Amino acid sequence: MINAKLLQLVIDASNDGIVVAEQEGDDNILIYANPAFERLTGYASEEILYQDCRFLQASDRDQPGLAVIREAVNTRQPCRQIIRNYRKDGSAFWNELSITPVFNEADQLTYFIGIQKNVTEQVQTQERVKELETELATVRAALAQLKDRPLV
Repeated sequence: MINAKLLQLVIDASNDGIVVAEQEGDDNILIYANPAFERLTGYASEEILYQDCRFLQASDRDQPGLAVIREAVNTRQPCRQIIRNYRKDGSAFWNELSITPVFNEADQLTYFIGIQKNVTEQVQTQERVKELETELATVRAALAQLKDRPLV
């Protein structure tokens, strides 16, 4: 059996941001954030505790992934989505957010665990690949037109 001190060391050593939120009405109030979350977001724990983590989306609240997350939270199901978040300095980053509900012995929802993985490089690489594929398709279409033209 793992003891509380070892568990705290493991969570604090994680490279991924880990938060614990307690459901309070329609809000999920942050009651814990590990050091990796602080590094990822630029916020110290003291600045964000007892707030709903929606502040990380700033005014960018119409993202498709957020609708999936809201539905999962409302139905008390785990989910994983990639969403855009914003650091304290206003810079954007792509976050693979995994949310898991935690239930007590009476099967009542008590907390949500959130794990944030910075996937900005992967998302930017995927976007660049799409741009290159579009450019390649344009070049191929131009070459096909040239091939079909009679030589002068």
